[in-house]
Amino acid sequence: MAVSRRDALLATASAALAGGLSEARAAPPAPPATPAPAPDWRRGFDNQRVADLGDGRFLNPLIAGDHPDPTILKDGADFYMTFSTFDSYPGLIIWHSRDLVNWRPIGPALHKNIGSVWAPELCKHKGRYYLYIPVKASPNTSYVIWADRIEGPWSDPIDLNLPNHIDPGHAVGEDGSRWLFLSGGDRVRLTDDGLATVGQPEHVYDPWHYPDDWDVEGFSPEGPKILRHQGYFYLVTAVGGTAGPPTGHMVIAARSRSIHGPWENCPANPIVRTVDRAEKWWSRGHATLVEGPDGSWWSVYHGYENGYWTLGRQTLLDPVEWTADGWFRMTGGDLSQPIAKPRGGQAGPHGQALSDDFSALHIGSRWNFFKPAPQEAERARVEGGSLILKASGTAPSSSSPLLLVAGDQAYQFECTIEIAPGGVAGLLLFYDEQLYCGLGFDQERFVTHQYGIERGRPANPHGRRMRMRVTNDRHIIRFHISGDDGKSWKRFDRGMEVSGYHHNVRGGFLMLRPGLYSAGAGEARFTDFRFCAL
Repeated sequence: MAVSRRDALLATASAALAGGLSEARAAPPAPPATPAPAPDWRRGFDNQRVADLGDGRFLNPLIAGDHPDPTILKDGADFYMTFSTFDSYPGLIIWHSRDLVNWRPIGPALHKNIGSVWAPELCKHKGRYYLYIPVKASPNTSYVIWADRIEGPWSDPIDLNLPNHIDPGHAVGEDGSRWLFLSGGDRVRLTDDGLATVGQPEHVYDPWHYPDDWDVEGFSPEGPKILRHQGYFYLVTAVGGTAGPPTGHMVIAARSRSIHGPWENCPANPIVRTVDRAEKWWSRGHATLVEGPDGSWWSVYHGYENGYWTLGRQTLLDPVEWTADGWFRMTGGDLSQPIAKPRGGQAGPHGQALSDDFSALHIGSRWNFFKPAPQEAERARVEGGSLILKASGTAPSSSSPLLLVAGDQAYQFECTIEIAPGGVAGLLLFYDEQLYCGLGFDQERFVTHQYGIERGRPANPHGRRMRMRVTNDRHIIRFHISGDDGKSWKRFDRGMEVSGYHHNVRGGFLMLRPGLYSAGAGEARFTDFRFCAL
């Protein structure tokens, strides 16, 4: 009879016990504790994950999917937040919460394409709301828009002529002066109305530097945020690079009695950092502190989900504790486990449905054009329960597709599509105009897309109308087609793997987004778009 290794080890242990080992040595080691099951999220619209677990706790991400560089404003009992939206327009979607955990989009603040929007700053001063907006364009600069109501209307963008800086952080000094703190430890003064700069940027702060043997992307001081608390101005900054190695991005802090400095670096820096690639959240940084509804303190920042760079940088919420020496620390650890929610406030539904019956046009909070032309919005209208999208370009790369932000590791989406003669349309997973995959069709052939290029054109037996489905199962992509409105499905003979469709491969700081496109001639009709997280 064969003896297993386990049986042999047990026999050896039994013999040793029989040989008279002392009780202390004879006692076998305690078996390892059974690992606790990995926590899971509650589910909301379209089965999307929701941070609020419904039991007084929440589980990060706070807002799933690509919501990077969060800027948050407490306005009485209300909280407002927005994020970098890069090349998607309408952009700068403002979200609202009354409990700091459950968030709903209000709508976009920015409609005019001014370039790729990075790391905005949302603030309120003397009853007026401001958004300071750095953009990557030709040349790079920063803009400001303002509104008397958070819902808008927002003003047209005003160019602040700041070509060499990003990530403005608004501050009001002890003397009432207004400032923008900028990347690199610099700042520039604002006029009293906040709509122009005064003079040139000046260098005012030398950030704390990490040890030379840490794996980072680069120093890159950015994302300065100013908080006045208990007689100090606190300057919270990100260093280490936004992406690159998982351990690179981090949060540091400094303080001063005056907005004019000098700035004292926190002895406990970095305040937040991913220290091991095994952690749940990578590249954590770009933090803003905010007081919760119950007077407790919190920080929002972003991070990549381990193994899911394709989802972009997601918004995270971390509890903050003020220490006796007047500094602060964040107490959420690696954010892989549930955390007690802030008390007080008023919970509401979280997120939004991504499924669309096209009874109304949801361009802005739900759908966004990628790198739109000035009149791009005129391409889209709803009619009889369908989205009618005028063709543009010849392929997804030139068509300015309509895209969603999906924040789950696995999902599927489907839609009925009808094209005009000479048209081509389909469904996509889209990073940018040079990196995407998807399936489209014209009246004679399918069009497959992989790595941002056309791969094959097998025959299309369904003509100018069919239903299509895309499944993203943790980066494994499957396509299905139906010629009878979804009563029966046939798997399309082309599968893909997309785990490399992300910033560390392509650049751009974007995410892989589900979407649809219309190219060639005429118009495409999209009906009954359904999304479901898996």
